[in-house]
Amino acid sequence: MKPADLCNALFISGTDTGVGKTFIAAALARLLTRKGVRVGVMKPVESGVIDVVQLGADANLLCWAAVNDQPAELVSPYRLKNPVAPAVAASHEGVKIVPSVIKDAFDTLCASHDFVIVEGAGGLMTPIAGGFLIADLINLLQIQTLFVCRPDLGTINHTMLSLFAAQQLNISTAGYIINGMPKHPDMAQERAPHSLASLAAAELLGVTPYLPATDRHQAVEQLADAMAAMPTCKKLLTLIGLADLAGE
Repeated sequence: MKPADLCNALFISGTDTGVGKTFIAAALARLLTRKGVRVGVMKPVESGVIDVVQLGADANLLCWAAVNDQPAELVSPYRLKNPVAPAVAASHEGVKIVPSVIKDAFDTLCASHDFVIVEGAGGLMTPIAGGFLIADLINLLQIQTLFVCRPDLGTINHTMLSLFAAQQLNISTAGYIINGMPKHPDMAQERAPHSLASLAAAELLGVTPYLPATDRHQAVEQLADAMAAMPTCKKLLTLIGLADLAGE
């Protein structure tokens, strides 16, 4: 078994809530699985879980995408009922979130998989426990981050602030993906990729289409297809440490 510090892994964070982190994380897991990669997945803290004895909807989707039956306590060590920030939900429900528990689960997944995808909650400044933020979790795990942002008005500010915060907090950034581009974008949406690419120091690694969330599984398959077809797919695979796959 290889130690966690040699594990290829990626943290998926958002510039806001509801930007499609779960779908991008699941689509990437699907894409890598199709290429024969043994993918481990994590949603360390998931709130809004109806039955906390079982995995929540997001963690379930990640497991399905990775075609991997992983122990629930490794995939999602903390499951909370209230659909609010993890620290708020945990406090309300009397749950103490211990970062080292998440780190141990991550290390265990790294030891048995080729690549591990970790999906966060909200953005970098989302509190997990007290003053412990998503940014602190990323630094604890010591892995790269891929940001998911929206194409709508306001995304330039949100994305630039997230990338700036990552730089200030010594978080290694693989790049960012603009998710949910409508078939007929308005002026702000149409200009967002160019504006961000010209302003941000990080790499724009793709623009994925808006997909109606009528069937989550179908949406993941379609997003995986879209990601595979992106001109930047090879660059994405290289940046996350899978250069061998980029040459296929």
